[in-house]
Amino acid sequence: MINIKQIHHVAYRCNDAKETVEFYKHYLNMDFLVAIAEDKVPSTKEPDPYMHLFLDAGNGNILAFFELPNSPGMSRDLNTPEWVQHIAFEVEGRDALLAAKEELESKGLDVLGVTNHGIIHSIYFFDPNGHRLELTYRSGTPEQMKQLAEVAPLMLEEWDQTKKAPKHAAWLHDEEFS
Repeated sequence: MINIKQIHHVAYRCNDAKETVEFYKHYLNMDFLVAIAEDKVPSTKEPDPYMHLFLDAGNGNILAFFELPNSPGMSRDLNTPEWVQHIAFEVEGRDALLAAKEELESKGLDVLGVTNHGIIHSIYFFDPNGHRLELTYRSGTPEQMKQLAEVAPLMLEEWDQTKKAPKHAAWLHDEEFS
């Protein structure tokens, strides 16, 4: 039986390895852990030079990037809205989120939010590769999380049948709740 311990790393493509490391160090205070570069892909043996970067995303989580200089320029999936694919990082609480927003804006980044999602509060911005980033803190109560866990299977089944948003957790974004 498979027993996942945690995500070891999540890898994305970047336009420029050095620029990407500098962004994550400067804006998110991530440590640059490891660089691996090869002329061939180890798993497939394809000749395709790359630089593979690993950054410390806290608590043993690693964010990785590949720069692929011989591949066509990168772009995002144009059939997927830019708000869908994103990387979310958790901060300690509301004060930490507000301080992060202020710091990012003072360094020249456009930041969207704070957005109240009922059980989390988030801000959003983009890295130099066009990847959407989210900083968030948890604000949900144990009771709210229990309620959401209970309705999750019902919501999934209803979605599967109708492809319309089930209303079991609509309270998360109700104006009264926000």
